[in-house]
Formats: sequence, C-alpha cells, structure tokens
Amino acid sequence: MMEQTVDLSINFAALKLSSPIFTASGTCGYADELADFMDINAIGGFITKSITPLPRKGNPTPRIVETNSGMLNAIGLANVGLERFIEEKLPLIQRLKTAVFVNVAGQTIDDYVAVAEKLSGVKGIAGFELNISCPNVKQGGITFGTDPLVVEQITQKVKAVCGSKPLMVKLTPTVTDITATARAAVNGGADALSLINTFTAMVIDIETRKPVLYNRTGGLSGPAIKPVAVYLVSRVYQEVGCSNNIPILGMGGIRTASDAIEFLIAGAAAVAVGTATFADPSCAVKIADGIREFCRSHGIRRVSELTGSLR
Repeated sequence: MMEQTVDLSINFAALKLSSPIFTASGTCGYADELADFMDINAIGGFITKSITPLPRKGNPTPRIVETNSGMLNAIGLANVGLERFIEEKLPLIQRLKTAVFVNVAGQTIDDYVAVAEKLSGVKGIAGFELNISCPNVKQGGITFGTDPLVVEQITQKVKAVCGSKPLMVKLTPTVTDITATARAAVNGGADALSLINTFTAMVIDIETRKPVLYNRTGGLSGPAIKPVAVYLVSRVYQEVGCSNNIPILGMGGIRTASDAIEFLIAGAAAVAVGTATFADPSCAVKIADGIREFCRSHGIRRVSELTGSLR
C-alpha cells in the first residue's frame, strides 16, 4: 500500500513556502552561523537578526542567563548594521532557496523606514519583520509596540517603502490587550503578524543580591512562555487574523512537533523556532519532519488544514 503524501507547503502573505517552519529572529544570526548545523533550505523561512541603520554593540555582558524552563536575554539588538549586512551577509542569503525575512529595528521611526527602503528592491529578501517589541533597548523596540496609535503609524510608514515585499509585524505580549495592537498593525497595512516576543523578566543572584544580567532585566523565552503564547495566538487569530485574512507566525517555547502543532491548531499559519536551537541547532528540520509524520498518521493531506482547527 502506497504511503500517503503530505503537503507541507503553505501560502503565507502571498508567498509560497515549502513548509510552515521558520527560525525566530535573534536566535540564528544571518544564516551563516546556522548553515553548518542544518540544511536551511529544508525549512520554509528564515528570519535574520535585527538590522538597524548603524552597527550596534548591544548591551554589556552578562546578557544571557538560563532559567529552569527557558532563558533570559538582554542582547540589546547587537548587529552589524545595514551597510555591512548588505556587503557581508547578503551574498549567502541570496543563495538560499528558503524565504528570508529581514528583521527591522531602530531607535526612531525613520530608522525603520531607512532599513526597509534600502532593502525593498534587493533580490533574495522575501519580506520584512517589523521589530516593535524588543524589551531590551531603551529607545525603540517595545516603546513602539505598546501604543496602538504608534503601532498603526509605524506600520503604515514602513509598509509604504516595502515595495512588493510583505511586511510582518512582531507583537509584544506586554500589553493589556494584544488584539488592540494586532488590529492597529493590520490597519496600518501589515501583511502578517508574528507573536509573541519575549516577556520582561529578572533573575537575581542571591549571594550578591544583584540581578544576574548587566541590563538588570531581559526577555524571557523558552518553554515557560509556551502556554501563554498559544493562548495569545488563538485570541489574535479569532479576533483579528481570521476575519482579515492575515496569517500569523506563532512562536514562544516551541521545541517539538507537538508544540508546533498546538500553535497551528490555535490559528498560526506558520511557526518560528528560537530558543530551542541553542540546545539543538537542527531542531527546526526535525520539527518539520515530525509535523509531516503527525499529518500522515492522522490522515491529513495538507498541513494548512491544521490552522485554526481548534474545536
């Protein structure tokens, strides 16, 4: 008897992707760091580290600390800057078959616009992820992502310079109502939403009675946040995404195929793997294989049938 074929391809913001698996921004560099450990072309999408107009050193060390069920990071958007990204990183990215989204960040709205505008006509870049939810910088980041009016304004201005490339807006969970910021992003012209970014958190050294991180606080990611992330994806899908035909990239503590499938059932069209890659750099490919096997064993021919199938 012939084994059932499973179609893992999805349509995401007008892009045809080979699978619903992405890497999450900030965890996999610019692709060259991960290329020795996994076949990047075996997943649907890759999201770069945040790119700002000028290089950033980020926050002083220590800026990463493990917790019992995840990790805190306070990297502070350290990156090579726009010009070096184009000169040094883009050549490898342009050789990839997978869809590459550039995560865009800045201290002002003009910074975001400048990066997107410069890269809007560049081949090899499929789209942009607007990072308005980083909790580890004093200017920009989460300060743009908590006020719906500002979310709509920055989305609208960046979307205006994206050309034909789709714009995905990354949402922070640190708001009273995430559907309000999601709706604002859609009103501003977002083609997709990604959620959730990390939670602001702290770890204290009880001997010194000081925070472990130099920055005092960092962004909590990993398994600890997964149930909250699944819930927020479900809410945004039901109240914003579904009715507006806006795809959601779900993330937050995904380590296994079953984790990813939860997000898909909750309403995500695709999922991003982040913190788990530090323990197993090839886990994104394994998760894609696991989803295929789940679909095969449950008689599901297309992975897209799982999206929003919560009963």
